[in-house]
Amino acid sequence: MKRVFLIVLDSFGIGEMEDAADYGDAGTNTLRSVAADAAFHMPNMGALGLFNIDGVDCGDKAAAPTGRIARMKEASRGKDTTIGHWEIAGVLSREPLPTYPDGFPAEVLDRFTEAVGRGVLCNRPYSGTEVIRDYGDEHVRSGNLIVYTSADSVFQIAAHESVVPVETLYEYCRQARSILQGKHGVGRVIARPFAGVSGSYFRTSGRHDFSLEPPAVTMLDQLKEAGYDVISVGKINDIFAGRGITEYVYTKGNEEGIQRTLEYMHRDFEGLCFVNLVDYDMLYGHRNDVPGYAAALTCFDEKLPAILDRMRDDDILMITADHGCDPGYKASTDHSREHTPFIMYGRRVSPANLGTRDTFADIGATVLDYFGIRPAFAGTSML
Repeated sequence: MKRVFLIVLDSFGIGEMEDAADYGDAGTNTLRSVAADAAFHMPNMGALGLFNIDGVDCGDKAAAPTGRIARMKEASRGKDTTIGHWEIAGVLSREPLPTYPDGFPAEVLDRFTEAVGRGVLCNRPYSGTEVIRDYGDEHVRSGNLIVYTSADSVFQIAAHESVVPVETLYEYCRQARSILQGKHGVGRVIARPFAGVSGSYFRTSGRHDFSLEPPAVTMLDQLKEAGYDVISVGKINDIFAGRGITEYVYTKGNEEGIQRTLEYMHRDFEGLCFVNLVDYDMLYGHRNDVPGYAAALTCFDEKLPAILDRMRDDDILMITADHGCDPGYKASTDHSREHTPFIMYGRRVSPANLGTRDTFADIGATVLDYFGIRPAFAGTSML
């Protein structure tokens, strides 16, 4: 019974790509920034070969890495969650998804306000915690929705749960998703419910992403079509708009994501368990929190032996990332255009350094190759 556990350490970049300057990210290196912090300790990832990957200039290299390793380049135009995960699954984005540094145009907002029957506040790039601090009182008074974006391709709607029930907010997001197509097809419409009182508003756990559907066949589609299980842990189901998924579970953070993964390792299934651990990006990268990011990586490394211990003879573990978000890059709190790591381990996987790969899609091709499926996209297996 073959099983693949593909874990994405969200935003764990390992050094700028050649075109990083085009994205304003020259000199970024998420791994180097966090490795310099006293809280960083990843001996188990190091043993697999993390510090032996091409271009990695920090940490202690293993004399004989036990994993099959590579440095991944992103062929798509972009550096966000959606484009990164889509490319891992085989979809290359030749054009970046639209972003709105000056806010959304009237042609979008007019249709949205007419559809939901409420006005909007803010309409510009903003920090998610700061936007409810600055606009929360006005929202509670008027009932108008807080609409904002970021450097990513996102349309975010924040609303107080006492003003707009969470299920109603989700419906507003579905209406926005139906409007935001074509040239305004942002990667994600995100519901951002919050609670609390003036001066102490806080975001609740009801976040939900409504993603653009992938424009081409993915690894997930092919696995499901062939009759294999495709299990999503974390926000994977949202990123792919539910397509190609046979079972999913949402999580509230890394700790729960790792726990759910360990639980699935006890279950009999044949196929893929696709996991996203979001805290590195959401809690630490975007907040320039180097110690927090370092500590979160250390926590994953401490859990890694339990994951390895539960692997069966025919299991394969893959660990990678979708982009960078260098918390030590003080010029920005946005994602960074970086290479990502790839580590593959299994009792039947031979260790090797595969150098630098031209596309994240090689990961999807590798998964499919393990199940004897020829990929319907450009990607080369690393088995």
